[in-house]
Amino acid sequence: MDNQRITIQKEPQHVILQDGRDILSLALLDREDPFKRVVAWNNLPKKQDTQTWDVLKRKWPEATKIIDMGFSDQGEVNLESVLAQQPDIMIAQLRAKPALEQTGVINSLKKLNIPVVFVDYELHPVENTANSVKLLGTVLNQEQRAKEYTDYYQQHLARIQQVAAEVKNKPTVFIEPIAGNTENCCFTHGHNGWGALVEAVGGKNIGSKLLPGSAGFVSMEQIIAMKPDVYIMSGSKRPNPSVLPFGYGGTPQEVNATFSKLLARNTFQNIEPVKEGKVYGVYHHFYNHPYNIVGMEILAKDLYPQKLQGLDPTADYHQIITQFTQIPDDPILLSYAYKKP
Repeated sequence: MDNQRITIQKEPQHVILQDGRDILSLALLDREDPFKRVVAWNNLPKKQDTQTWDVLKRKWPEATKIIDMGFSDQGEVNLESVLAQQPDIMIAQLRAKPALEQTGVINSLKKLNIPVVFVDYELHPVENTANSVKLLGTVLNQEQRAKEYTDYYQQHLARIQQVAAEVKNKPTVFIEPIAGNTENCCFTHGHNGWGALVEAVGGKNIGSKLLPGSAGFVSMEQIIAMKPDVYIMSGSKRPNPSVLPFGYGGTPQEVNATFSKLLARNTFQNIEPVKEGKVYGVYHHFYNHPYNIVGMEILAKDLYPQKLQGLDPTADYHQIITQFTQIPDDPILLSYAYKKP
């Protein structure tokens, strides 16, 4: 992912996960037990997506004993406690590379002959997700399992991109990640994360046009003036009840109630897609997720509902879980379409 070549002397048996959400990639490869090699990690599922963590630890209870090193994107970590686990390799997110270099973490690991492998599902998700899974398949000696999933991924991506290519007038989209999590409106992504996923399915992302960086706020007045064709909000179950509770254990009734509150925000009714009933919701964590093909399918269906009537993203998510992992196939709520009264 970072154009570096590394040499791995033997198949790694002791792995550090700088971003614990990468356990979902390991679930595609070490299907019987994705935690079996993990000796230290930043348990982000526990912090940010507790329902997913509950599903994982129910299947693999030994995961609760793995040291949680609290490895932030700023490179803050107690390196001694991590090194005490005698790791063979660290898997890290590409977005964290600058901080890991600046804080000396990479250099410290290099001196101990512990290579760092970078993966990416957020900065350039369409270009890098399948390649990241392939890379991990090579590193962990699970090439065939990686290929099985990435073949599926590429086939589904090609389908929705073909539909998008046939649309002449590309829809303009405003996407609000973790809608309702802050008093300020409205937070959005630029060319990365959700912005990149919107662009991958042919949408014109407002955040990409207005933001100088990867994320930031766009005023309600700007959104109204730009007249987006579609407005999308992401969310997941969190302590904040104002956020859309998508994910494992979510119910349509809960999402509908929260959706109504979000639509009642000040001047929100003046946004064009709210007037026209083109407002949608999606599970937030697809913005940085090896199964983000499902997120792209949801977005594509929101943007081209007539052309993709037969597409069932939730069924595809369950297919990924049952065909390519051994994660329990629990009920999950991934999307919502606002129905104008």
